[in-house]
Amino acid sequence: MSATFTPEDHAYMAQALRLAARGLNSVHPNPRVGCVIVRDGQIVGEGWHSIAGGPHAEVLALKQAGDKARDATAYVTLEPCCHHGKTGPCSDVLISAGIGRVVAAMPDPNPQVAGGGFTALRNARIDVAFGLMAAEAAALNPGFVKRMRTGRPYVRCKLALTLDGKTAAADGESQWLTGEAARADVQQWRIRSDAILTGINTVIADDPALTVREEQAGWSAPTNVPWRQPRRVVLDSRLRFPPDARMLRLPGETWLVTLANDAARLQLLADGGAHVAQGTADGERIALGDLVDWFGRQPVNEVWVEAGPTLSGALLEHGLVDEFIFYVAPQLLGGGRDAFFTQTMRQLSQRVMLTIKDIRAVGADWRIIAVPKAAG
Repeated sequence: MSATFTPEDHAYMAQALRLAARGLNSVHPNPRVGCVIVRDGQIVGEGWHSIAGGPHAEVLALKQAGDKARDATAYVTLEPCCHHGKTGPCSDVLISAGIGRVVAAMPDPNPQVAGGGFTALRNARIDVAFGLMAAEAAALNPGFVKRMRTGRPYVRCKLALTLDGKTAAADGESQWLTGEAARADVQQWRIRSDAILTGINTVIADDPALTVREEQAGWSAPTNVPWRQPRRVVLDSRLRFPPDARMLRLPGETWLVTLANDAARLQLLADGGAHVAQGTADGERIALGDLVDWFGRQPVNEVWVEAGPTLSGALLEHGLVDEFIFYVAPQLLGGGRDAFFTQTMRQLSQRVMLTIKDIRAVGADWRIIAVPKAAG
């Protein structure tokens, strides 16, 4: 049950959240979880989940604490699991260690847990409280939370634009609207994503890499944890993907989602290293709702969209964008290309309302994080 928490409780949970963030790039498709064991006002054990299939945060913290875990308090950012997966239930490990109190930030949305971990702990006469810094814990795992609840990932859409809403000049040139600081900031968002989505027009026009650049990412892999590049996914209904595209020569997987069945072309791209998935049709285009469902089944927790106005606008129109990351450059392009929509909204009632979550300067540019109110 929820409870009144002390300043010390807040401090220890904040440390558990910092530990959880160390698994930012490596725990897919599991949640990022941290744990702190405290006895007599001293931290005696710390742990975080660093790789899927590896020990959970509670197990590592208890191992460090040893005998000092008895009658101690465990601060954990997510309800301890109570089911057998690649590892055993963390609730059993906490019980066996003699933990006296468990403080969790939030319940686990996984239907296999969903309160069962708390029940197991209470049945073992362990004092349980939750709700401490729950919003911060959920913000650390928005994709996992959404996928557990809906089967779909959390979709972020990134756009770089000028103050007058243009994403490129009239001739299509767009590199670079924003400065180096904004481009480095993009790496922070790419690194936490399981997949980067773009459209074939962007690939043909820019031949992008769509990789995380380690030197800009600001994240150091835990010991013995391999670096993971997000999966690159290109929507290519007619299979126009260039077989010499540079992303095929870079680390990480490149996936094409298509409606085409040209066996020779498919084999050529497969020989070049591409993975191909057949999409479902919505007229002549790929059905975006089914695409997002496909991401959820992979499983993918967080999707980062770097695309032009056609794909970005279509995702918005279908209500599939959970969050926008706008990078606004202090420039004016006049008759350049608009950020969204190929059609004009003729009535004010057609406008898309956004809720601003954060605005801050990033170098000479501004970063605005906003969510559509319908999805918020």
